[in-house]
Amino acid sequence: AISAALPRTAAVRRHQRALPHAEVRSALARVRDCDASPGIRLAFEFLVLTATRSGEVRNARWEEIDRGGAVWTIPAERMKNGREHRVPLSDRALEVLDEARELAAAEGWVFPSPRGRAMHQRYLSELMRTLAVDAVPHGFRSSFRDWAAECTDAPREVCELVLAHVSGDRVEAAYRRSDLFEKRRALMADWAAYVA
Repeated sequence: AISAALPRTAAVRRHQRALPHAEVRSALARVRDCDASPGIRLAFEFLVLTATRSGEVRNARWEEIDRGGAVWTIPAERMKNGREHRVPLSDRALEVLDEARELAAAEGWVFPSPRGRAMHQRYLSELMRTLAVDAVPHGFRSSFRDWAAECTDAPREVCELVLAHVSGDRVEAAYRRSDLFEKRRALMADWAAYVA
């Protein structure tokens, strides 16, 4: 057939809907003031503050949180890239965790579902739909990335490490041993001040 002889066209890849970074603060304020369950509101805010993926937040466990060191260590098996990821926690992210600790059991999930399991992804998506936030949870990673590029002098590699993106350059990856944690910590503190 003729179609077999023609070159294949690449599939169109749609980007996740994201808010412009200037609108994130007002979206967070609407979430804080809404009547959704406190656990869902806190999970949403934590997602925005940490620029992590929804599944990473929804499956966060208390044993991964080092409150004293202000770091959340996500195990490799839960990361898209298959590598352990240390997430620096801003002061506001720590406050969110303190509030979550009052709601949740001392062991287990940081943001449990009403049944005591990991929170289902639909809770965050439904919250955004209910509040008419024109984005998806994953889109806040793009909001963060746009803000970092437009409003800070943070080097590209620091921004990409915040998002746990792996460089496609194997030579660069072979020589880079640091996760630039302290630089990421400073950037995330600035992000929290911008959105909170």
